[in-house]
Amino acid sequence: MTTEDINATRIYYDQLGEREWTRLTSAIAGRVSFEVHRRFLARFVGRGDRVLEIGAGPGRFTIELAALGARVVVSDLSPVQLELNRFHVARTPAESAVEDRVLLDVCDVSRYADGEFDAVVAYGGPLSYAFDAAEDALNGLLRITRPGGMVVASVMSTLGTWRSSLPGVLGVAHRFGEEVNDKVLATGDMRHLVGLDHVCRMFRTRQVEELIDTVGGESVALSASNWASMSDPSALEPLEDDPERWRHFLDNEVAACAEPGATDGGTHILFAAAPGRDASDG
Repeated sequence: MTTEDINATRIYYDQLGEREWTRLTSAIAGRVSFEVHRRFLARFVGRGDRVLEIGAGPGRFTIELAALGARVVVSDLSPVQLELNRFHVARTPAESAVEDRVLLDVCDVSRYADGEFDAVVAYGGPLSYAFDAAEDALNGLLRITRPGGMVVASVMSTLGTWRSSLPGVLGVAHRFGEEVNDKVLATGDMRHLVGLDHVCRMFRTRQVEELIDTVGGESVALSASNWASMSDPSALEPLEDDPERWRHFLDNEVAACAEPGATDGGTHILFAAAPGRDASDG
């Protein structure tokens, strides 16, 4: 990971601004994604936990962490997103759960002590912006998580992105050539697409599991985001207007996302990883 990569990510999220706040609410697929992430988070974070939230953005999950009873150190690479977090969260009771807000790169958590947090949450794909430094980054997150605690994160999905954004992927192949597109599909690394404003590293499930294993962690749970809701979101509109049917659909969607055959099929891959015996040996 180069300084150029870090700066490009920071600039992208600075410019994205308020659109990051509405990303998970403006469309029905985003609202399903939010629910999948929210329920996954609730499995591993509980009342009294001290949590480092990395890539917190404007605060959707800061508010959820507070609702779970956690105390939160909010962090982001983007100063604009960090200020948006302050703005949005301060208007809710969740602000009382925020210990601090800090500018932080997922690749450098050296300011924190071994086992300092009960959980580390890195939703929205911070590890996807670590590129070649993903191993060091995840090792750092596991190091600062106490034994018995959990790293809960999401990364962008290679196959799920291909599935959900097929017209765009075909457009990339046309613009950059099939050989370049094949490299992106094989490696997940969008830096092959020189000149794009937004690039990241996408993953397949097996690569996530290999990453966790390589740094000495233990893979505890995996999930896609989303599954059935990616095929025809308009079909869900009548369900969302009926609370009972909507709850029933979400129950089935969350269960489907966790099926081994589905984890590669959403826009993101969610995972929970526990520190292993070697996670803090660096």
